[in-house]
Amino acid sequence: MLLYILKRVLYFIPTFFVIALFTFLLSAIAPGDPVELKLSSGMQGSEGSGQVSDKLAGEEAYRQLNIKLGRDLPMFYFTVTSKAYPDTLYRVLRKNERENLERLIDQYCNWPQISAYYKSVKALELAVITAPVDPSDSSAFGKMKTVRESCNDLYRNYDDAVIQLDFDRIKSAVTGTIMVKDSTGAEKQYQALAAVSKYSDAVFTNYSAMRTQKQTSLKYIPAIHFYGLQNQFHRWLFGDAPWFAQNTDPNRTSKGFFRGDFGDSYLDSRPVSSILGDAMKWTLMINLIVFIIIYSIGIPSGVSLAVHKGTTYDRLMTATLFVLYSIPSFWIGTMLIIFFTSDYYGNWMNLFPPYGLGKIGPEYTAWAKISDRTYHLILPIFCSVYGSFAYISRQMRGGMLAVLRQDFIRTAFAKGLAPNNVYWKHAFRNSLIPIITLFSSFLPAMISGSVIIEYLFTIPGMGRVSYESVVARNFPVLFTILMFSALLTMAGTLLSDILYAATDPRISFTKKEG
Repeated sequence: MLLYILKRVLYFIPTFFVIALFTFLLSAIAPGDPVELKLSSGMQGSEGSGQVSDKLAGEEAYRQLNIKLGRDLPMFYFTVTSKAYPDTLYRVLRKNERENLERLIDQYCNWPQISAYYKSVKALELAVITAPVDPSDSSAFGKMKTVRESCNDLYRNYDDAVIQLDFDRIKSAVTGTIMVKDSTGAEKQYQALAAVSKYSDAVFTNYSAMRTQKQTSLKYIPAIHFYGLQNQFHRWLFGDAPWFAQNTDPNRTSKGFFRGDFGDSYLDSRPVSSILGDAMKWTLMINLIVFIIIYSIGIPSGVSLAVHKGTTYDRLMTATLFVLYSIPSFWIGTMLIIFFTSDYYGNWMNLFPPYGLGKIGPEYTAWAKISDRTYHLILPIFCSVYGSFAYISRQMRGGMLAVLRQDFIRTAFAKGLAPNNVYWKHAFRNSLIPIITLFSSFLPAMISGSVIIEYLFTIPGMGRVSYESVVARNFPVLFTILMFSALLTMAGTLLSDILYAATDPRISFTKKEG
């Protein structure tokens, strides 16, 4: 058995690596830009202000936060692409710009020309916001805005027809003239953006070179780029190794998943470990109580139903259990809140508080906290118990009936053994296999929580945190929960195998010789 456990633990290593890789890829392809999300609250309006200081400060803040999050590194230890792709595309930090460059590479397969075009658009955007313009000339600011908007479009567009429309707008804004009056009052033509015309010409020239110098054959030549340990996946799992950190920006702070650093929340920059620690204690407390109740009541009731198979008691309890199992928990929870709390009109019975956890402040005594918390948790625990209790009872009944039909049970009765002795000593142990199988899912359920129950009763547990993370696209929290669920699922499977062997000695996970 020990050899089997060791082998299973060794199997967990590649399994966990695959799960971690899958989770990491989900975080990479998830919609939205986490850096923009974290900066949005402090940078609103900077992009449209037209001030060079705001623009440069925003770009620097974006770059620094990318470095801190490790998003300026390659994704994995290596990439398998075509020869048309460079090994430095990951250095383009903005996701939408990088994806657009990938589309251009697929079209033209000439990275030097594509890179020159991209850099010239960047240079034009910077030149137009630093161009010397009379502050009182509103028309000049309108032309600057047109060029900047066109540059932003070029970062996202790869279709030639759309790009040509943006080029027309840029040409019109850069070469267009307006009539102004000089100090003598005489009118003369004024080209507000003459200083940036060389930058716009460079964009047009580089784009033409990119289109005319296609190298589509490179698309069919495979290429492998190796990056070593300097990649986002390694940093996410293991953190910044000392030899790695000294060659990168000192702002890097990641210790990695295995060292308890799960990143920071996108919403409030709190450590994910702190958010999950606060939520997990409530979910664990509730689920432990639920687990004790459903197994201590469900197993004996299932045995009782099997023993009294076919009686009125069995038929009545079976129908009741089916009804309980079929009622949705959200409906039961809503009905309990309406009829048994004071939160809704009518004050039907006003027996329980409608939401919350009760007294949790330091000014209350331990007994006051326990009694008030118990009072608040009666309804949520009932909503969690009734369906699971019904299911466990039905599974236990089925397993017990299967064992009671076997020959060794009839032999035990033929020997004159007491019925309770036969049921609990001989049949019960052999009927636990379905219950143990269900038990394997208990560990991941311990941290997953119940989204519906926790949301209805305003319990700040793991289910509520998961739901809010999905809605807000708070991926560090969400993917950390996914990783822990995977780990506990593997641990639950191993624990079930051990319990199988302990329950039934005939079950062996090792090969028998001879």
